Amino acid sequence: MPRDYPRSDYRDRDEERSPRYRRDRYSRENDRDDNRRREGSHRDEDDAKPRRRDDDRDRYRDKDQRDDRDRGYGRRRDDDRERDRDSRRAGPSRRSASPRARSSRPDSRSRSRSAAVEDKAKPNFAPSGLLAAETKTVKRADGTSTVLKYHEPPEARKPSVGWRLYVFKGKEQVDLLHIHRQSAYLIGRDRTVVDIAVEHPSCSKQHAVIQYRQVQEKNEFGDVKTAVKPFIIDLESTNGTIVNDETIPTSRYYELMLGDVIKFGESTREYVLMNEEAA
Repeated sequence: MPRDYPRSDYRDRDEERSPRYRRDRYSRENDRDDNRRREGSHRDEDDAKPRRRDDDRDRYRDKDQRDDRDRGYGRRRDDDRERDRDSRRAGPSRRSASPRARSSRPDSRSRSRSAAVEDKAKPNFAPSGLLAAETKTVKRADGTSTVLKYHEPPEARKPSVGWRLYVFKGKEQVDLLHIHRQSAYLIGRDRTVVDIAVEHPSCSKQHAVIQYRQVQEKNEFGDVKTAVKPFIIDLESTNGTIVNDETIPTSRYYELMLGDVIKFGESTREYVLMNEEAA
């Protein structure tokens, strides 16, 4: 039968608090209880011994807990270790802040960050707009530049008919403009970029554009044919563009017909559209 050694027999107090000592003591107590049950110990001993054994166990446990608290073991030691790990993670590390955050699945933020890095490494062939801005920029002699508000569409064509604008102020004709030599004519106050200059202060610097476009139309027999027709578009001017005493919508092509009267802003000048055949 194993002997239950008292604590005084151990010389080293550090050895008394060792896990090996506690494990050996508990195993001996369990063996002793098993032997006593097999030998059929008396009832009074069975009642007295467990109480004494429980008292000893509680006393030893309290003593061990006090010693652990004094020497920094237990929860305080775990807290210190956690703080040390947190302080090491605060440095330049790629690990997460908490061990519980680690999983077999990658973090969504790290995945998005890696995707962004990969996207930057890949070539981007999307239009940046720099080439279009460069082609629509007009440089002046003094070094300044003006960005054009209008760019011709793919269906732009030079007309085959000799269109003209007859300019009237009141009942008097003041000018005649031939507008068949190019596919588009920019109208406004900025003389460095416009094709047809208007002087009235109510007109914008880039007011409107007369654009010739190739369109498809059907005749009375249902046949489809192409034709180049004149259109006018208002470039979001301040006071608008008027055709036959009606203000046209901005940023939309408006088809012009033979004999239409055009006015810009609050100017009293009238521009009558005619062609060489009608003249």
